[in-house]
Amino acid sequence: MGKIVLITGGTSGIGKATALALIKKGCTVYELSRREKGVEGINHICADVTDESAVKNAVDLIMQKEGRIDTAINNAGFGISGAVEFTSTEDAKKLFDVNFFGMVNVNRCVLPVMRKQGGGRIVNLSSVGAPVALPFQAYYSATKSAVNSYTLALANEVRPFGITVCAVQPGDISTGFTDARDKITEGDNIYEGRIEKSVSRMENDERNGMPPEAVGAFIAEKALKKKVKPIYTVGFSYKAVVFLVRHLPVSLSNRIIGKIYA
Repeated sequence: MGKIVLITGGTSGIGKATALALIKKGCTVYELSRREKGVEGINHICADVTDESAVKNAVDLIMQKEGRIDTAINNAGFGISGAVEFTSTEDAKKLFDVNFFGMVNVNRCVLPVMRKQGGGRIVNLSSVGAPVALPFQAYYSATKSAVNSYTLALANEVRPFGITVCAVQPGDISTGFTDARDKITEGDNIYEGRIEKSVSRMENDERNGMPPEAVGAFIAEKALKKKVKPIYTVGFSYKAVVFLVRHLPVSLSNRIIGKIYA
């Protein structure tokens, strides 16, 4: 019997690619997003992940139709860029509301379901930007670092219930995420053009990055795998970067990152 999967942000990019990969593996996929219309072949539910009541209604609807939820994939998210000094706290909170607390809302709704049914899998989308703190994307890196810490803690909390949790860290991916980034350019003259240069470099790397289909296939494989590690990084080169950042002295690795991006 195919798995019943809930995925957020499944109408484009990595989310859409993941949903389609799971369908090919025989899963029944329900995707949650704010868009009125979904993707053909994927069960669409219009729901904003920042609205916990809307998420609960969506979970209740899936349970009415299917009677279970085997896997939840928290993919919904967006990015902002700009200097910390010139990024409003309101903008930073909006980012956390989607990238972190949107995930929290979904998990709070699916955990009771999975606990009662005796198991389940939760996959949280993180980023290489978590272990590699990116200048002029400080708040994005902060949201994804929070995802990683939350994932590690949650995995230990729910293990006795047969629920397994992991985070997946993609690197540069060629999707609409790049053009959708909320770019704050204020203060670039004070920072001597470094904001624009840094973000332009990142966006160039993203546009020439991995195709979303490759990342979607990777996430789908981890979503259905019998046993998982707490955190995965997608792609050999990004695994190497994460390895170096973890094993070099923090002052040295951060200086290298600064040389590249700041």
